[in-house]
Amino acid sequence: MLEPLRLLVVDDHEVVRKGLRSVLEQQPGWQVAGEAADGREAVSKAKELKPDITVLDISMPALNGLEATRQMLKQDSRAKVLILTMHESDPLIQEFLNAGARGYLLKSDAGKDLITAVEAVRRNKTFFTAKVGQMVLDGYLDKKPHPADTDAPPSRLTPRQREIVQLLAEGKSSKEVAVALGLSVKTAETHRANIMRRLECHSVSELVRYAIRNGIIVA
Repeated sequence: MLEPLRLLVVDDHEVVRKGLRSVLEQQPGWQVAGEAADGREAVSKAKELKPDITVLDISMPALNGLEATRQMLKQDSRAKVLILTMHESDPLIQEFLNAGARGYLLKSDAGKDLITAVEAVRRNKTFFTAKVGQMVLDGYLDKKPHPADTDAPPSRLTPRQREIVQLLAEGKSSKEVAVALGLSVKTAETHRANIMRRLECHSVSELVRYAIRNGIIVA
Protein backbone atom coordinates (compact mmCIF):
# COMPACT_ATOMS: atom_id res chain seq x y z
CA MET A 1 0.00 0.00 0.00
CA LEU A 2 1.27 3.45 -0.91
CA GLU A 3 2.04 5.95 1.82
CA PRO A 4 -0.18 9.03 2.29
CA LEU A 5 0.55 11.78 -0.23
CA ARG A 6 1.13 15.43 0.78
CA LEU A 7 0.75 18.07 -1.91
CA LEU A 8 1.44 21.78 -2.32
CA VAL A 9 -0.87 23.64 -4.73
CA VAL A 10 0.45 26.83 -6.33
CA ASP A 11 -1.66 29.18 -8.47
CA ASP A 12 -2.30 32.91 -8.28
CA HIS A 13 -6.07 32.40 -8.55
CA GLU A 14 -7.74 31.33 -5.32
CA VAL A 15 -10.67 29.70 -7.10
CA VAL A 16 -8.25 27.47 -9.03
CA ARG A 17 -6.40 26.47 -5.85
CA LYS A 18 -9.64 25.62 -4.07
CA GLY A 19 -10.83 23.60 -7.06
CA LEU A 20 -7.59 21.63 -7.20
CA ARG A 21 -7.71 21.02 -3.45
CA SER A 22 -11.26 19.67 -3.75
CA VAL A 23 -10.33 17.26 -6.54
CA LEU A 24 -7.04 16.08 -5.04
CA GLU A 25 -8.38 15.51 -1.54
CA GLN A 26 -11.09 13.21 -2.87
CA GLN A 27 -8.34 10.63 -3.35
CA PRO A 28 -7.86 8.36 -0.32
CA GLY A 29 -4.74 9.34 1.62
CA TRP A 30 -4.09 12.50 -0.40
CA GLN A 31 -3.76 15.76 1.52
CA VAL A 32 -3.12 19.31 0.31
CA ALA A 33 -0.64 20.38 2.97
CA GLY A 34 -0.50 23.97 1.77
CA GLU A 35 -1.28 26.53 -0.91
CA ALA A 36 0.71 29.41 -2.40
CA ALA A 37 -0.35 32.34 -4.57
CA ASP A 38 3.01 33.20 -6.17
CA GLY A 39 6.35 31.61 -6.91
CA ARG A 40 8.22 33.16 -4.02
CA GLU A 41 5.63 31.91 -1.53
CA ALA A 42 5.78 28.50 -3.23
CA VAL A 43 9.54 28.21 -2.66
CA SER A 44 9.09 29.17 0.99
CA LYS A 45 6.18 26.77 1.53
CA ALA A 46 8.05 23.95 -0.19
CA LYS A 47 10.99 24.43 2.15
CA GLU A 48 8.71 24.59 5.20
CA LEU A 49 6.23 21.81 4.36
CA LYS A 50 8.42 19.46 2.28
CA PRO A 51 5.48 18.21 0.16
CA ASP A 52 5.76 14.98 -1.80
CA ILE A 53 4.59 16.79 -4.95
CA THR A 54 4.09 20.45 -5.85
CA VAL A 55 1.41 21.22 -8.45
CA LEU A 56 2.56 24.51 -9.96
CA ASP A 57 1.27 27.09 -12.42
CA ILE A 58 3.62 29.08 -14.68
CA SER A 59 2.17 32.59 -14.81
CA MET A 60 2.49 34.04 -11.33
CA PRO A 61 3.54 37.39 -9.89
CA ALA A 62 6.76 38.08 -7.96
CA LEU A 63 8.45 34.85 -9.14
CA ASN A 64 7.27 32.82 -12.11
CA GLY A 65 6.80 29.07 -12.09
CA LEU A 66 10.03 28.38 -13.95
CA GLU A 67 12.23 30.23 -11.47
CA ALA A 68 10.23 28.74 -8.59
CA THR A 69 10.87 25.24 -9.96
CA ARG A 70 14.60 25.94 -10.23
CA GLN A 71 14.76 27.24 -6.69
CA MET A 72 12.73 24.37 -5.22
CA LEU A 73 14.98 21.81 -6.90
CA LYS A 74 18.05 23.72 -5.77
CA GLN A 75 16.98 23.64 -2.13
CA ASP A 76 15.85 20.00 -2.38
CA SER A 77 17.00 17.89 -5.31
CA ARG A 78 14.36 15.26 -4.44
CA ALA A 79 11.47 17.69 -4.89
CA LYS A 80 8.84 16.64 -7.42
CA VAL A 81 7.13 19.34 -9.48
CA LEU A 82 4.10 18.88 -11.75
CA ILE A 83 3.41 21.85 -14.01
CA LEU A 84 -0.29 22.63 -14.50
CA THR A 85 -0.76 25.46 -16.99
CA MET A 86 -2.56 26.77 -20.04
CA HIS A 87 0.71 27.43 -21.90
CA GLU A 88 2.16 24.95 -24.38
CA SER A 89 5.15 26.81 -25.85
CA ASP A 90 7.95 24.49 -27.00
CA PRO A 91 10.81 26.58 -25.54
CA LEU A 92 8.93 26.97 -22.25
CA ILE A 93 8.40 23.21 -21.96
CA GLN A 94 12.09 22.62 -22.64
CA GLU A 95 13.05 25.11 -19.93
CA PHE A 96 10.86 23.34 -17.37
CA LEU A 97 12.20 19.91 -18.25
CA ASN A 98 15.74 21.23 -17.98
CA ALA A 99 14.84 22.74 -14.61
CA GLY A 100 13.77 19.31 -13.35
CA ALA A 101 9.96 19.30 -13.54
CA ARG A 102 8.55 15.75 -13.60
CA GLY A 103 5.38 16.47 -15.56
CA TYR A 104 3.61 19.04 -17.73
CA LEU A 105 -0.19 19.06 -17.77
CA LEU A 106 -2.40 21.53 -19.61
CA LYS A 107 -5.29 22.93 -17.58
CA SER A 108 -7.62 22.01 -20.44
CA ASP A 109 -6.74 18.35 -19.75
CA ALA A 110 -6.79 18.56 -15.95
CA GLY A 111 -10.35 17.29 -15.64
CA LYS A 112 -9.45 13.90 -17.09
CA ASP A 113 -5.71 13.66 -16.41
CA LEU A 114 -4.88 15.42 -13.11
CA ILE A 115 -5.12 12.35 -10.88
CA THR A 116 -3.25 10.22 -13.41
CA ALA A 117 -0.50 12.86 -13.68
CA VAL A 118 -0.05 13.15 -9.92
CA GLU A 119 -0.01 9.38 -9.55
CA ALA A 120 2.64 9.05 -12.27
CA VAL A 121 4.88 11.66 -10.63
CA ARG A 122 4.31 9.97 -7.28
CA ARG A 123 5.68 6.73 -8.74
CA ASN A 124 8.81 8.54 -10.01
CA LYS A 125 7.56 8.54 -13.59
CA THR A 126 7.06 11.49 -15.91
CA PHE A 127 3.74 12.68 -17.28
CA PHE A 128 3.05 14.85 -20.30
CA THR A 129 -0.35 16.05 -21.40
CA ALA A 130 -1.11 14.42 -24.77
CA LYS A 131 -0.21 17.41 -26.93
CA VAL A 132 3.03 18.07 -25.05
CA GLY A 133 3.94 14.39 -25.17
CA GLN A 134 3.58 14.48 -28.94
CA MET A 135 5.89 17.49 -29.09
CA VAL A 136 8.52 15.58 -27.14
CA LEU A 137 8.16 12.46 -29.28
CA ASP A 138 8.45 14.50 -32.47
CA GLY A 139 11.72 15.94 -31.25
CA TYR A 140 10.53 19.54 -31.24
CA LEU A 141 12.37 20.23 -28.01
CA ASP A 142 15.69 19.53 -29.69
CA LYS A 143 15.28 22.44 -32.05
CA LYS A 144 17.31 25.52 -31.33
CA PRO A 145 15.44 28.84 -31.25
CA HIS A 146 15.78 31.08 -34.25
CA PRO A 147 17.86 34.19 -33.64
CA ALA A 148 14.79 36.33 -34.22
CA ASP A 149 12.99 34.68 -31.33
CA THR A 150 15.28 36.07 -28.68
CA ASP A 151 17.86 38.79 -28.20
CA ALA A 152 19.81 36.81 -25.60
CA PRO A 153 19.14 33.38 -24.10
CA PRO A 154 17.88 33.40 -20.49
CA SER A 155 20.95 31.35 -19.51
CA ARG A 156 23.04 34.49 -19.95
CA LEU A 157 21.36 35.86 -16.84
CA THR A 158 22.00 34.62 -13.33
CA PRO A 159 19.02 33.34 -11.30
CA ARG A 160 19.04 36.59 -9.29
CA GLN A 161 19.05 38.64 -12.50
CA ARG A 162 16.08 36.66 -13.86
CA GLU A 163 14.19 37.43 -10.65
CA ILE A 164 14.96 41.12 -11.07
CA VAL A 165 13.92 41.08 -14.73
CA GLN A 166 10.55 39.64 -13.76
CA LEU A 167 9.98 42.23 -11.05
CA LEU A 168 11.00 45.10 -13.33
CA ALA A 169 8.84 43.73 -16.17
CA GLU A 170 5.92 43.65 -13.73
CA GLY A 171 6.39 47.38 -13.21
CA LYS A 172 8.26 47.34 -9.89
CA SER A 173 10.57 50.24 -9.09
CA SER A 174 14.18 49.73 -7.97
CA LYS A 175 13.06 50.41 -4.41
CA GLU A 176 10.29 47.78 -4.65
CA VAL A 177 12.76 45.29 -6.14
CA ALA A 178 15.13 45.97 -3.25
CA VAL A 179 12.40 45.35 -0.67
CA ALA A 180 11.21 42.15 -2.39
CA LEU A 181 14.71 40.65 -2.57
CA GLY A 182 16.19 42.03 0.64
CA LEU A 183 18.72 44.22 -1.17
CA SER A 184 19.80 47.81 -0.75
CA VAL A 185 18.29 50.23 -3.26
CA LYS A 186 21.79 50.95 -4.58
CA THR A 187 22.43 47.23 -5.20
CA ALA A 188 19.06 46.87 -6.94
CA GLU A 189 19.86 49.86 -9.17
CA THR A 190 23.28 48.40 -9.99
CA HIS A 191 21.66 45.07 -10.95
CA ARG A 192 19.14 46.93 -13.09
CA ALA A 193 21.85 48.86 -14.93
CA ASN A 194 23.93 45.70 -15.51
CA ILE A 195 20.91 43.80 -16.81
CA MET A 196 19.86 46.55 -19.20
CA ARG A 197 23.42 46.78 -20.52
CA ARG A 198 23.82 43.02 -20.90
CA LEU A 199 20.52 42.64 -22.73
CA GLU A 200 21.02 45.85 -24.71
CA CYS A 201 17.65 47.09 -23.54
CA HIS A 202 17.16 50.85 -23.48
CA SER A 203 13.72 51.03 -21.86
CA VAL A 204 11.44 49.04 -19.58
CA SER A 205 9.17 48.26 -22.54
CA GLU A 206 12.10 46.53 -24.27
CA LEU A 207 12.79 44.62 -21.06
CA VAL A 208 9.13 43.52 -20.92
CA ARG A 209 9.34 42.22 -24.50
CA TYR A 210 12.52 40.32 -23.64
CA ALA A 211 10.87 38.81 -20.55
CA ILE A 212 7.86 37.64 -22.55
CA ARG A 213 9.95 36.18 -25.40
CA ASN A 214 12.10 34.22 -22.97
CA GLY A 215 9.37 32.87 -20.71
CA ILE A 216 10.35 34.98 -17.69
CA ILE A 217 6.84 36.37 -17.69
CA VAL A 218 3.99 35.01 -19.78
CA ALA A 219 1.76 37.42 -21.65
